[in-house]
Parts: sequence; C-alpha cells; structure tokens
Amino acid sequence: MRNTFQSAISTAMACVLFSFVIGCSKRPSDETITKDIQTKVAADPDTKDSHVTVASKDGKVTLTGTASTPAAQQKLEAIARQEPGIAGVENQTAVPPPPPPIVVPAGTDLVITLSQSLGSKISQSGQSFLATVARPVTVGDQTAIPKGSSVTGTVITAKEKGKIKGEGQLSLTLRSITVNGQTYQIQTGVLDSTIKGKGKRTAATAGGGAAGGALIGGIAGGGKGAGIGALVGAAGGLVGGALTGNKQIELPAETALTFGFSAPLTLPPPSQ
Repeated sequence: MRNTFQSAISTAMACVLFSFVIGCSKRPSDETITKDIQTKVAADPDTKDSHVTVASKDGKVTLTGTASTPAAQQKLEAIARQEPGIAGVENQTAVPPPPPPIVVPAGTDLVITLSQSLGSKISQSGQSFLATVARPVTVGDQTAIPKGSSVTGTVITAKEKGKIKGEGQLSLTLRSITVNGQTYQIQTGVLDSTIKGKGKRTAATAGGGAAGGALIGGIAGGGKGAGIGALVGAAGGLVGGALTGNKQIELPAETALTFGFSAPLTLPPPSQ
C-alpha cells in the first residue's frame, strides 16, 4: 500500500515536471519575439513613426531608440508587454524635445494684395476686407507665412473728400492671418493716406516696421491706377495707390500693400 502511494506521488511529480518542461519548450524564440514586436510596432498607427530597435534575450525584451511622442512611447511598451512568452520589458526609448515655435519679429514686412476694392468714397469705417499674402515671409531658413495665405483687415477710417473743402482719408490695418489652416490674430502698423486742398496728397504711417505700411505711386493729378502694385524695400513703405478724377483715394482689387508687424507673431513649427 505504501509502495503504491509513493508510486502515485512519483507519477504526479513526473507529470508536473513534464508539464513544466513542455511549457518551457513552447516559449517562442528570441528571434520570433523580436520580429513579432517589430511587425506590430510598424503596423500600429500610434507607433509606426517611431524609430525603435527591439531586442530579446531569454525572453527579456529591450526597446531602444526614439518614440515620436510620449503617447507613442507608452504604446511601444504596451505592445511589447502583450507579446506571449516574454520574461519582461525594459523600455529605454526616448522622446525628442519638440521643435521650437517660429516667431515672426515685430518690424517684419507683410506684403499683401487686396481681394476687393477699397476707397475713401466706397468704403466705410469699421469695414472688414480680405487680402492674400503676396510674398512669403521667412524666418531664418523656414517659411513662416506661405504666399497665398488669407489675411483679414479693417478699414479704420474712410472719409470722402468734399468737392469744395474737406479732405479724403483712408486708413487700413490688418487683424488676422490664416496659416496652414489656423487663424491667428496679428497687429500691424496703420496705413493712412489723406487728400487735402486742391488734390494735395499726403501719406503717413504709424507703428511697426521701417515704414509701418503706406500707399505708393498715387500722384496728385495722376491717372487712375497710376503706380498700382509697386513694391519697395525695407526702408520705404509705399504701395500702389491711385487717385480718381475727383481726387478720391481708390485702391482697386489686386493692389499690393505693405504692412509692418507691430508685435511679434508666434507660429507652431511647420510639422505641427
């Protein structure tokens, strides 16, 4: 009876040992573990942009390299820990610091073209107007504001010149710009042009940049459209204005205007 009991115990222990051996023999090889994790990392939308090396030794997985984001770093470890047969995971990946934002300094010129006509007679104070960026704005070697970006401005003052006395005045400023689908509030100098007396014209600027923004090319007594679209360098600030026959200030659509940023504009890096 005793021999029978001992035999049963021996048989049970042998079965347990045999099961353990069988279980161990079913653990995937390090090569299989490595390839399987790499495949899952490459296929997952959260981790596919990460640059990660997977290594496995005796079932212990080590992850090295760079993860695209902190969330991707966590997902990499989760994928590795879900792998069957592993003995543990050591996550040595790093997340690179985010690139700095692009800052367009105050004083930078912003050249736009009007999408509509504006004038001392046809416009109203407080009216909004649309325009597009005519020349890209760069900071260092990066394009901060692409050509064609949408711009919104405001007519600060629109005053029709009287036939006998009084003065015609048109003052403009820019309020917002849309870059890569995102709209930002901006501050620019005020573009101001005034007609006084017998067609005498003065142009004044305020704030931002070397000239702040102004009109150019409109000569008192000149023909309609004279000088429209003229551009100047950083030292001068006048842009394509014109006078109508009765000396009103008129800026047709497609007129080029130069404004200066009076406050910096901060934009996210191009990749964001």
